[in-house]
Amino acid sequence: MFTLTQEMPSDWWEVEALYDLCFAPGRTALSSYRLRDGVPAVKELSILARDGDGILAGAIRYWPVLVGEQKVLLLGPVAVHPTRQGEGLGALLIQDSLARARALGWERVMLVGDAPYYRRFGFEKLTGVVMPPPTNPDRVLGQALAEGAWAGVTGDVTKLTA
Repeated sequence: MFTLTQEMPSDWWEVEALYDLCFAPGRTALSSYRLRDGVPAVKELSILARDGDGILAGAIRYWPVLVGEQKVLLLGPVAVHPTRQGEGLGALLIQDSLARARALGWERVMLVGDAPYYRRFGFEKLTGVVMPPPTNPDRVLGQALAEGAWAGVTGDVTKLTA
């Protein structure tokens, strides 16, 4: 049994330690991190999963970016502690946060990830959406949270400022 709560500022170091454990060194050098640098995460969509003992088992964050002139959510990172993997926690975090994003009025979400994994959540390859290099274009995936929300949305993915 997991409890999902919104990440608070006091959770930051614990979440970063989880990300360090789950991802390769140098993760902050990836293009998606450059889009996040200096931009606050969407706090309502930064969700933690804790087990019955209050131990952090997983976390997900989202960031606002622009694709062309359109606001888009950038999902990631999402991580599950290695001792809790295989329990469906990643799916729970993704599904719960996408439902929250839809309820908050977000229309589209994107990520850089493995299509076979994210396809089951409704993500598909985006065409005409260009992440900063060195991103593999086959890993740029998106989902419309509102009917037709990605129609005509193309261009470079850039940092959302102010």
